[in-house]
Amino acid sequence: MTDLTFFYRGKKVLITGHTGFIGSWLTLWLLRMGVKITGLSLEPHTERDHFVRCHLKNEVEHHQQDIRNFEATLHTFTHSQPDIIFHLAAQPIVSLGYQEPFNTINTNVMGTLNILECCRLIQKKVTVVIVTSDKCYDNQNTAGAYREGDPLGGFDPYSASKGAAEIVSHAYRQSFFGHRNNPFKKSLSTARAGNVLGGGDWQVHRLIPDCIRFLEKKMPIEIRNPSAVRPWQHVFELVSGCLKLAERLHHEPDIFSGAWNFGPDSGEVKSVKDVVMSVIHHYGSGSWQNMDTHPPFHETNILTLDNSKAKRMLRWKPVWDFETAICETIEWYTHSSSSDIRKFSESQIEKYNALVTSNN
Repeated sequence: MTDLTFFYRGKKVLITGHTGFIGSWLTLWLLRMGVKITGLSLEPHTERDHFVRCHLKNEVEHHQQDIRNFEATLHTFTHSQPDIIFHLAAQPIVSLGYQEPFNTINTNVMGTLNILECCRLIQKKVTVVIVTSDKCYDNQNTAGAYREGDPLGGFDPYSASKGAAEIVSHAYRQSFFGHRNNPFKKSLSTARAGNVLGGGDWQVHRLIPDCIRFLEKKMPIEIRNPSAVRPWQHVFELVSGCLKLAERLHHEPDIFSGAWNFGPDSGEVKSVKDVVMSVIHHYGSGSWQNMDTHPPFHETNILTLDNSKAKRMLRWKPVWDFETAICETIEWYTHSSSSDIRKFSESQIEKYNALVTSNN
């Protein structure tokens, strides 16, 4: 039994966005540790989503619920009495933020505020991890990697909503989760993720699912900004980071409260073209074409994260390099129609954890 398994076993965990791509992998990972999970989320987007294909609904206390509904959310918190909370529910697509700015900001800011307020009101010790995004930084399109203390901002509605969610979280941490006004010793941190990829993601306007849809139709993959550089990483890197962060935060809130970057090492930062070429290679066929030299909205050309704080203090580090992350992702999609996809998903987690153990 690993230290993390020992810590989480028997704990009550509430996950918002548990039906989503990242949330479903976190759910499966925790179920394997013997955790009682309450999930609060909208329904999955498609019948092909990881949450659906792995039949996770019947293994959690599933609440189909909008985080913008404060009364319903508070009722779920009060009923479930969680020990640990992972907040992942969000409107996660940059381009959709331009089409639906009010919904994006309302969900990502006011929804996060509702979660924080529920955490403040619940009458017990809780450990809270709010997952935001690398887009929360005031990106100046420079080559330098962003650190946790760098200015927050956001050119577009989605990025601004993530920056605002970080600011609100910081205010709640300072006001209610620190030494003052905190009789239950609650603790709060935020996790800023890079561009996460992995099996089971079928969101629109997201690179890997778009690639798979074109490849399945035997059509060239259409991309709009091949030179854009992003901190691509497998979903397991973020999940493992959040699990380790919550465990350390629970035991030592004075040290581990705050903001944390989880992203790849600097040598693993790649362009959109690099991702697409690697996908084609591991899929075994396909081609791509640049369809848009004049994007319909502002898009950052370069964005990287400095992960040194998490490596130094949490002893977390990326395990799968870029090519391994793409390979494991494509393997999931090529197996996705099989009846044993749940077993295959669990085998990927086992493979990853075995490498973590061997590297420690």
